[in-house]
Amino acid sequence: MAERDQRTELLNTLLTTPHRNLAALHPVHASLVALDPRFYVHLAAWYADHGTIRDHKELFVSMLSVSDFEGHRDVGLALLRRLPPYELARVVDFIKGRQVSVERPAARPGQPPRRGRTGEVEIRKEREGLFRNIPRAMKTEITRYLREREANDNTFDRAAMTARRAMKHLYAGLHIQPSKRAQAILFDESPPEDSLAFAIKEISHAASPQEQARAISAHKVPYRVASSLIREMSPMVLAALIDVMTPQELINSMGSLKRRGALDNKDIKSLVDAKLKKAGGDARVSAYKAKVAVEAADLDGELAQSLEAVTEQKVRAAARITRPTALLIDKSGSMEEAMETGKQLGALISAVTDAELISYAFDTAAYAVEARGTSLAEWEKALRGLSAQGGTSCGVAIERMRKKKQRVEQIVMVTDEDENTAPLFADAYQAYADAMKVRPAVILVKIGRARNLLEVACAGLGVAPNVLEFRGDYYALPNIIPLLTYPSLAEMIMEILDYPLPKRKAS
Repeated sequence: MAERDQRTELLNTLLTTPHRNLAALHPVHASLVALDPRFYVHLAAWYADHGTIRDHKELFVSMLSVSDFEGHRDVGLALLRRLPPYELARVVDFIKGRQVSVERPAARPGQPPRRGRTGEVEIRKEREGLFRNIPRAMKTEITRYLREREANDNTFDRAAMTARRAMKHLYAGLHIQPSKRAQAILFDESPPEDSLAFAIKEISHAASPQEQARAISAHKVPYRVASSLIREMSPMVLAALIDVMTPQELINSMGSLKRRGALDNKDIKSLVDAKLKKAGGDARVSAYKAKVAVEAADLDGELAQSLEAVTEQKVRAAARITRPTALLIDKSGSMEEAMETGKQLGALISAVTDAELISYAFDTAAYAVEARGTSLAEWEKALRGLSAQGGTSCGVAIERMRKKKQRVEQIVMVTDEDENTAPLFADAYQAYADAMKVRPAVILVKIGRARNLLEVACAGLGVAPNVLEFRGDYYALPNIIPLLTYPSLAEMIMEILDYPLPKRKAS
């Protein structure tokens, strides 16, 4: 385990969603760019096209843009051009580094740390980022990036509307002289009359909801901007906002729309339904944000089903699984979270597989899980009557598959990696491999305060497992699907090494 492949480690890390905590991901990126710079640059290009987590895309650009390895900077600067302004600003901040305030429990002499009362929490300054100067070539590329947007009034106006703070930060932080229009809109607060910023000011002073609705439709003002300006969200205004929303903006705004009563209006709700039907075919829609929106907005009924359908359609479009797969769910004591996660994974995997999917829930015995469909509701029914209790035998389900001659080529196990009852994982896996003449790939979805017993067992078996440390973030779950579509991790790595590198734009 001490000699674990750094490429495997980073690929496993790509399955995590740190939610804007680049510092947490930086050590693994830094290690790989130093140890295997040729693989790292191809992985960056591959992930820019196939990856879904913004934090990793930002880190790839950051690390490549300051790397001294030949060819890295050109690829980093080519990928930089693809970032929206707010992500580019985060890249700049991470490279330059900054001091951040972090709350830490203040310990009293002779007592354990406590918090929650005045004086028991201290604010500490911690360093975050690379603390490097922005390379000259990177500043040149960012200047071109801004000039490219300034050259088109509509493009610039929309960037200034949706990422105003980031745009100002790029100009001011890198001492880039803004164009006359950029200066007027971003810094002088005197936008020209033909600008979108001027139109937004006019919307805020419109005399009636009808005028506001007409202006919103005409200028396609995003919901998050308009909602901060409009005093009264009338049905007419809401209809105009929904009409100009992208499907992803609509999904992100479901909670807000519900609070404003939009979903209680029959006509408005029909507009929402129509927009959601387009979401599945929109490349900008995140595979699992629709599912998260159901929970965040506490939706039920038809809207919840529509959002679930969006998730399923996006996952189906992402990839297809062609190898027989086993999904094994730990239901031993205190593994309620594993049951919930297994249900979610079962729905995801069954929706995209063209091969057989076999599923068991296990403690010291293995219970067959036979869902009649691919929906979450069907998987909930399949797991009904099973509760988290008893000891743990991580090999019992594999042993049952051996006896029933159920042949699979990959095993997905949702567990905390603890086991205390025979058959143990290593013994059952080896017996299965010998009997079925196959050595299945192993994907471990670690739940709760997980140990590494199964990872150690895999090392002893000569199997390199893929590991997803799941912390209740359902955005991360769809990222397991690509791992199930390759015959092996080695083949995935070979494809990445052959992936073409992007070219930097000419000046």
